[in-house]
Amino acid sequence: MDLISQQHESKNPNTTLSTQTSSSSSSSPSSSRYENQKRRDWNTFCQYLRNHRPPLSLASCSGAHVLDFMRYLDQFGKTKVHHQNCAFFGLPNPPAPCPCPLRQAWGSLDALIGRLRAAYEENGGAPESSPFGSRSVRVFLREVRDFQAKSRGVSYEKKRKRVKQITQSQSPQPPQPQEQLGQSMMTNYHHGATR
Repeated sequence: MDLISQQHESKNPNTTLSTQTSSSSSSSPSSSRYENQKRRDWNTFCQYLRNHRPPLSLASCSGAHVLDFMRYLDQFGKTKVHHQNCAFFGLPNPPAPCPCPLRQAWGSLDALIGRLRAAYEENGGAPESSPFGSRSVRVFLREVRDFQAKSRGVSYEKKRKRVKQITQSQSPQPPQPQEQLGQSMMTNYHHGATR
């Protein structure tokens, strides 16, 4: 993605929502790695909009355009995603090469959308009108996560927090009801994950 954003660094009024430019934040020598990546991602997305036929303004960008952008980025992916009919479907460490495509990993896409949402708001966009937070983008990311988990034989489940045992001296409540509450929450969590 860096290669794409480096090709065209020209500013276009169609890709900014406010008159404030982001060059002041990028000229700071102490910019964090996250801020630098966010700026590169934003420039890449804006370049994508300029290259779109017909060119799009940021104000007319929708969740569908964000989905097109993520599909476009798949060609630069480095994660092997096996087809359902591949012999290695569901194996975390396949024993041999296969012709299945390389794609963007779900975690990379999820982080990218988070950075683009932040950049959108920093450039004057309202959070409620952000195309990066649209329902279609959230559903797409969930589907990519689920399919890649099955395809690659890996789990993207969030790690569960352990419930601390509270002693009688720390809390006036007995630990018994708290354990029962924790069990019922885990039961609901488990049933929700299998649907």
